Amino acid sequence: MHTKLSDALKPYTMIQQKQYLDLTSMKELPESHAWLSLDHESPPTYNGSSTRDPVPVINLEDPDAMSLVGHACKTWGVFQVTNHGLPTSLLEEMEAAGRKLFALPIQQKLKAARSPNGVSGYGVARISTFFPKLMWSEGFTVIGSPNEHACKLWPNTYSQFCDVIEDYKEEMNKLAQRLMALMLGSLGVTMDDVKWAGTAGSCPALQLNSYPACPDPDRAMGLAAHTDSTLLTILHQNNTSGLQAHKEGTGWVTVPPIPGALVVNVGDLLHILSNGLYPSVLHRAMVNRTQHRLSVAYLYGPPSNVQISPLSKLTDQGHPPLFRPVTWSEYLGTKAKHFNKALSSVRLCARPVNGFAEAKDHNGVQVG
Repeated sequence: MHTKLSDALKPYTMIQQKQYLDLTSMKELPESHAWLSLDHESPPTYNGSSTRDPVPVINLEDPDAMSLVGHACKTWGVFQVTNHGLPTSLLEEMEAAGRKLFALPIQQKLKAARSPNGVSGYGVARISTFFPKLMWSEGFTVIGSPNEHACKLWPNTYSQFCDVIEDYKEEMNKLAQRLMALMLGSLGVTMDDVKWAGTAGSCPALQLNSYPACPDPDRAMGLAAHTDSTLLTILHQNNTSGLQAHKEGTGWVTVPPIPGALVVNVGDLLHILSNGLYPSVLHRAMVNRTQHRLSVAYLYGPPSNVQISPLSKLTDQGHPPLFRPVTWSEYLGTKAKHFNKALSSVRLCARPVNGFAEAKDHNGVQVG
């Protein structure tokens, strides 16, 4: 199952090693990372923070947590959670492990670089292939065991890093299951209605991202706007601001760091599963001049070979399925080709025919 997911991600891994730079040593923004240029149509802006309409913060111990989570999913596609059950000590250990990794010299980190056809390991953002400029960030991806790459970074002490990663993934999987139950429950669906839900996250990915202080943050982008190819993503961000989410009618809104809180994003597969009721949130990461920012994203999806389609309880003659069935592996391949247009490529066009809905895919071929 790990192999299938890794194979699906391979189209993203076409970055040449010569493009790796030691960002922490840069005194000026190199042209390769300067986004405010004539060949880029959408330069980054900082007009997003809205005090009148902040990203929801939900206490998971609240008796109304299910309805609050459902409302946040429908109106935002992103929210923060407190009282989530993850030990503060584990979050601190994970952050310390990430800092230890990214503080290594660039040549040492490159010993654990992703292979030309690989997915796990050190590297730049996979979505870089879709943009003319590079992003002011570096990352480390873990799918399956981290041992292979960690032993290249710390030949004698790599087990410490790996133990933290495994503990973190285990606790995150429990939280993701809890969040899925709340998200589905708000739609009137139980985990029992989704046969594979008990095994979801059996092939999770962990993405560590580092955003060094930037000499010219107004012309740089930490991570360009994108949606996640997951059911949901749980993000631990340190105390440095930078994450922004896009809300229809509001624009870009900063998701402020809250000590101990975790950010939850609705991903593309949950958008499909909810038949469009839960929007997959567009988000990005900005950088700043003085502070280093670190984030750790737990990417939670279904078993890679399970077909995901709109839940039957959410569809009827008046609400036909909006998306065709797709596996996570297949969708990752679609995302690698179409990027943020991937959802549109698996969307069905529904129109009434003799009082019934005739579903067609985006090529006009009738389905069902």
